[in-house]
Amino acid sequence: MKITKAVITAAGQDQRTLPLQMLIDRDGTEKSVLEIIIEETIRAGIEEICLVVCPGDEGSYKSVAGDHAGRIQFVQQEKSLGYGHAVYCSKSFVGSDPFLHLVGDHLYISRTEQGCAQLLVQFAATQKCAVSAVQATRENLLPYYGVIGGQRIAGSSGQYKVDTVTEKPTPTEAEQRLIIPGLRAGHYLCFFGMHVLTPIVFDILEEKINNNKKDNKITLSDALAELPKREQYLALEKDGWRYDVGVKYGLLNAQLALALSGKDRDMVLTKLVELLATREGGSTWGQPVNE
Repeated sequence: MKITKAVITAAGQDQRTLPLQMLIDRDGTEKSVLEIIIEETIRAGIEEICLVVCPGDEGSYKSVAGDHAGRIQFVQQEKSLGYGHAVYCSKSFVGSDPFLHLVGDHLYISRTEQGCAQLLVQFAATQKCAVSAVQATRENLLPYYGVIGGQRIAGSSGQYKVDTVTEKPTPTEAEQRLIIPGLRAGHYLCFFGMHVLTPIVFDILEEKINNNKKDNKITLSDALAELPKREQYLALEKDGWRYDVGVKYGLLNAQLALALSGKDRDMVLTKLVELLATREGGSTWGQPVNE
């Protein structure tokens, strides 16, 4: 299975401006969140990129895509019917091919030389099936994520067969349905923010859209919960970091993470130590460090 297409969703009303924000990347260059995400997909071998946006936003996104603007194809989500519907809008772009999917408000930092998306794509290509990246996450963070239930694949490290998916479960619901043997107590496997999916997900989403008589929000998690009934669906545990730039201090946390994993790490650490050492009435922030 060869994965050369990627779908990035950025049409949510509370999400649409986040990919436009500027940060300093690990190479010390100022880039938009969108450009950093695009480079994550290119590193994974992606050749064609679809960006799902609100009508009229194309120009803004193209202006911050840097040298990669020519790679992007835009698809409009004309009605705000939810995350799953946004993914469905890319159906004609995807066609009959498997595809990498990332959200437009998350940044990813790998602990290895290979990128997070790169590792996911390689694993999915080997397994020839849909795979979601997941990460063991504390119970108090469940309101922010979709969570899988399933079983660890015997003899593997961080590989799981997915049985079910629940969007933002309560702790009680998670304890009853989503505990996976081998995880630390109070931890669950939550979505990391990237997936490799097959076109079958569009069949499921289309059924849910056609049955949606009241224009309720269509979630991707609801579709992924149906996926194990149609085909093999796996999860791969990631040991990298994910940063949601849409939460409080999200951009700050993402910027610090990029800086501390990049070429200016020592300079940033020096400044952080200086800031932490600052006392009220005797600020030295912004002044040269005495040598």
